[in-house]
Amino acid sequence: MSFRKWVWARLAIFGRFREIAHRFLLGVRQGAVSVVAAFCAYIPTHFIGLQQAFWSAITAIAVAQMEFKATRSIARKQFIGAAVGGAIGLGMTLGFGDNLVVYASAVVLAVLICWLLNVGDASQLGGITATIIMLVPHTGTPQSILLSRLSEVAWGVCVGLAVAWATDRLVRKYGQSAP
Repeated sequence: MSFRKWVWARLAIFGRFREIAHRFLLGVRQGAVSVVAAFCAYIPTHFIGLQQAFWSAITAIAVAQMEFKATRSIARKQFIGAAVGGAIGLGMTLGFGDNLVVYASAVVLAVLICWLLNVGDASQLGGITATIIMLVPHTGTPQSILLSRLSEVAWGVCVGLAVAWATDRLVRKYGQSAP
């Protein structure tokens, strides 16, 4: 192997290392944003009366991104999907009871309505929320479960947006933005 090829081989390895190091730092930053959002969403929920705080933390993690523009898009999807799926799950439960045929119909209907409202990217979350309303064991009426779920999602969305906004401002002021 010539000296020139040997040098280029070493430089290529260094370039891959830099790429991996950059991805590592981005991953650490996203992890930090996620845990801050989760804690900020979870800890105060007991004081504001939310019963299943983990939904707020899950939503905040799903929403909080390193760039605020991406966070807004995901937040919209989270809330619309939860609202449509929750309303369909509630309506189907109250109107037709709770059996697997009704549940399957609710999921299809929630997905379909999201697509008809031109928010197809929220359709999976609509199906997930209908599933939560209809299949997850809970105490209370379906109406209270829907209100609780939407409140928890809304809180998680708000916290995720706030954390992403603050992160975006800090990065703009003190550091480089994500590629």
